[in-house]
Amino acid sequence: MRNCPPKLACALMLAISAGAALPAFPASSFAAMTTGINDAKRVFTDEVGRQIEVPAQVRRIVTLSPDLTETIYALGLEDRLVGDTNYCDTPAAAKQKPHIGQPLNPSLEAIVALRPDLVLASTSINRRETVDALAKLGIAVYTSNPHTVRGVLASITRMAQVIGADAEGKALVTQLQARLDKLQARLGELPLIHVLFVVWEEPLISIGQNTFIADALRWAGAESIITSHENWPQIGFEEVVRLQPDYILFTTNHGGDRKALDDVRSRPAWRSLRAVELGHVVVSTDEIARPSSGLVDAIEQLARKLHPELFSVQMQGNSSWIGQEIPPYNFGSAAEECGACAR
Repeated sequence: MRNCPPKLACALMLAISAGAALPAFPASSFAAMTTGINDAKRVFTDEVGRQIEVPAQVRRIVTLSPDLTETIYALGLEDRLVGDTNYCDTPAAAKQKPHIGQPLNPSLEAIVALRPDLVLASTSINRRETVDALAKLGIAVYTSNPHTVRGVLASITRMAQVIGADAEGKALVTQLQARLDKLQARLGELPLIHVLFVVWEEPLISIGQNTFIADALRWAGAESIITSHENWPQIGFEEVVRLQPDYILFTTNHGGDRKALDDVRSRPAWRSLRAVELGHVVVSTDEIARPSSGLVDAIEQLARKLHPELFSVQMQGNSSWIGQEIPPYNFGSAAEECGACAR
């Protein structure tokens, strides 16, 4: 396999290569119960139904995935972050934090040594076994499990409550929701553009309709051509030719729109797609694959690429819509990435 999509979870890549499904985490509603004003612990139920006890004051946090690290910074709580993973690179300051290893197989010893009050995990990249092991060591682990864009915002709100940063969570989510509402108003009743979101090329893997990425596409005025209840369905190229998507969508490991277009035009099979013939090949930032606050940035940027006729005029003079592109993240070859994950 090649062209590994950054941040789409090493667990996903290893599961794909092994022909296995990702671990299933049960969905549950969030509930928080304080046991009393003077009690030293607060009790919460996380997004996979686990009950956890959290200190009244959460001062030391360890994150087990890049999206959670990014969220901590977006909340302005980076001073409480005492450790993150080797892949945490957004913002750049996150790379300077002590690392606890790969998201798929973090070092339990390193986590314990950091004496966290709270560890944040995500079903998008972390393993159930890691959470179980930390729980047995008496460490509180809150696991997020969003499946939609609104779910991502709700997860941010919940994590902020667990940390004891309710005001920060409310302020961030209110701002993000306002941007989404503004985007929805801009797109209005425009018909959805049909896209092929490429997770992996050999074999060809896309996204299922129940993933937060599929929902993010809808917020950007698009929809996946693939209808599947699997999160990461493998599809035959003949099916793509039959469906003829309006756009082909890659992530930043392809470099940029021009490079991605030249790449697919160099392959005889891909040239049979009308989208390739028309030059409708775009590259999204890695944020489209992260259930974090940066997902809204990716949605806005993607909407501008898929609907240039709308935003080319309406965006002029409106700096709030102009975002900087995030530099490409280079994992190297798929073999190197998955090998690193396994270490």
